[in-house]
Amino acid sequence: MSAPTETATVHDDERDERNVRPAPPHRVAVLALPGVPAFELGIPSRVFGSVADAEGRPLYEVTVCTADSGPVLSDAGLTVHPVAGPEALATADTVVIPPTHAMPKLGRGGPLPPEVKAAIAGIRPGTRLVSICSGSYVLAAAGLLDGRPATTHWHLAPEFREAYPAVKLDEEVLFVDDGDVLTSAGAAAGVDLCLHMIRRDHGAAVANRAARICVVPPWRDGGQAQFIDRPVPEPTLAGTTATRAWALEHLAEPLTLARLAEHARMSLRSFSRRFRDEVGMTPVQWLTAQRLELAKQLLETTDLPIDLVAHRAGLGSGNSLRAHMRTAFGVSPAAYRRAFATGAPAGREPSAR
Repeated sequence: MSAPTETATVHDDERDERNVRPAPPHRVAVLALPGVPAFELGIPSRVFGSVADAEGRPLYEVTVCTADSGPVLSDAGLTVHPVAGPEALATADTVVIPPTHAMPKLGRGGPLPPEVKAAIAGIRPGTRLVSICSGSYVLAAAGLLDGRPATTHWHLAPEFREAYPAVKLDEEVLFVDDGDVLTSAGAAAGVDLCLHMIRRDHGAAVANRAARICVVPPWRDGGQAQFIDRPVPEPTLAGTTATRAWALEHLAEPLTLARLAEHARMSLRSFSRRFRDEVGMTPVQWLTAQRLELAKQLLETTDLPIDLVAHRAGLGSGNSLRAHMRTAFGVSPAAYRRAFATGAPAGREPSAR
């Protein structure tokens, strides 16, 4: 006697995948507040709007809204007429808050305007929250950064730290990713953060494509430390730019500090000092960061065994790569590949881990 239930099950498993509807775009709501800089306001639309799937369908839907549905005046004298009000925040998957130059009380730890407080309160639990530059003040004033790591423009750090002592502020980084809450430094760091979120959502290949469309680098070396006011290095000293470019082409090789200094034709002491002045970190820290970036790219876009990925990235063995990735990202190479390997050739994951 036949088993009709088994026949039905097989039929369901073999359904035509072409009939499966694509996932809807990720909804991004950008909250425009009075005094918003036009550049920062446009970053999410420009960067997320550059992302599409293989069929050309947009992966993000960006909506600019205001807290009371009315127009707001930017810091450049331009009036922003939003297409939505606070209801867009309540249905968004990600909410981005650009900076505002018209709420000075926030810099002293003052309260949010009632309409802004109400709009923020309407955001659904679990929504990804993002700030660009002094947009962090809005999140902090709402109590959403208490006890969490965050960043803002380095120039605002002393004021921010005094106004919001419960926030674990790090003004030396370009952005902070704390899972469901992400904050960035000033202006162009918002581009870095948006590209990072695309990379987190869809992998390196998609983020790199968006970066090429926007004509910006997929990531930038160092952090805010390289932009903080400090004495200008002696003009007679050569820069380290050429040596950094050379090092990126030789990451698989042993690159000692002495070898880098020799390439730059500097003493070890001068090279180390100049490198930190220009990049904001030591040569060893920078090399490790670049090697980890290369390793992530290889994990995302190839099916190379973990040991070979480690070798090509200049990190030695697979065990060394595992240790570095767990320290830097909290995940193993194999787990990272499972999460982000959108461009790897089809087939079974390599056994070497």
